[in-house]
Amino acid sequence: MSKHIVYILISLKDNNLYVGCTSSLKKRIVKHTTGKVPATKNRRPLDLIYFEVVKNKTDAFQKERYYKSLWSSNFKKSLKKLNTP
Repeated sequence: MSKHIVYILISLKDNNLYVGCTSSLKKRIVKHTTGKVPATKNRRPLDLIYFEVVKNKTDAFQKERYYKSLWSSNFKKSLKKLNTP
């Protein structure tokens, strides 16, 4: 059983959040920071502000969907507050 990571990035350019999931956070962050992810290419620089390890891919995609939904808006607002100067 492989572990997956759900993560949240904040754009230092527009202060918006990006939610994603991956099996290798280090490799995925490199792709984001080098502009190889279309969704964040023009929103760099980015900071990793949250990540969570989950037990499998299915759970990771469910968590990702949750964090992208309105249900998690209070959680995301608190993350933004903590990470905004």
